[in-house]
Amino acid sequence: MKVEVLEKNDDFVRFSVEGISEGFANGLRRAMMMETPTMAIEWVDFVKNSSVLNDEIIAHRLGLIPLTFNPKLYNFPEKCKCGGKGCSLCQVKLKLKKKGPCMVYSGDLQSTAKDVKPLYDKIPIVELFEGEELELEAIAQLGLGKDHAKWQAGIVGYRKNGEKYIFNLERACGLKAEEVILLAIQSLQERLKEFKKRVKKVKI
Repeated sequence: MKVEVLEKNDDFVRFSVEGISEGFANGLRRAMMMETPTMAIEWVDFVKNSSVLNDEIIAHRLGLIPLTFNPKLYNFPEKCKCGGKGCSLCQVKLKLKKKGPCMVYSGDLQSTAKDVKPLYDKIPIVELFEGEELELEAIAQLGLGKDHAKWQAGIVGYRKNGEKYIFNLERACGLKAEEVILLAIQSLQERLKEFKKRVKKVKI
C-alpha cells in the first residue's frame, strides 16, 4: 500500500492510495463519513423562547453547529464509567442567554469546557426582535454520522485513476481534516479487532 498526500489544510485533504481494492476504498470512505466520532448538541432545555421560531427548529439548528473538541478527552455515553447518566467525560454543557433586538449567533453559546466550542462564531441561529428572549441549556456528546447527520465527520468522495484511488475529504465537524482520517483508520482497526474476536468464538 502506498499513500501520498496531494493537498492538505485544516478544512480539506486530498490524498491517493495505491494497492487497495474497490471494497476497501469504499469502506475507508464510509469510515471517514459515518464511523468517525464527533461532538454535537444532542439535548436542549429551553428556559425562555419568545422568538419567531419554535423550540424544535432552534434545537435542530443547534445540533448542526460543528463543535471543536479534544477526541482524547471524551467517551461515548454508553461506554462511559458513569453508565450514560452524564458526566464531564461524556457530556459538555453549553448555555445561551440573549435578549432582542439582536441576531443570535453560534458564538453566543457559552461552553463549560474550554476545548468544546462552535467551530465558527457567525452561524446565525435566530433573530430576536424587541422584547423577545432566548435562554437555553444544551448538552453536547459524541456520536457517529451513521446515527445522525449532525455527527457526520466529513464529505468524502474518491475516484480511480489507474491503480490509484484519489480521495477528497472536506470536514463537516470540529475536527481537522487530518484528524478525521486518523480517527477513521482507528475506527476501522477497532472494528476488525472485534470481528476477529467474534470469529474466534465461533465453534465449527
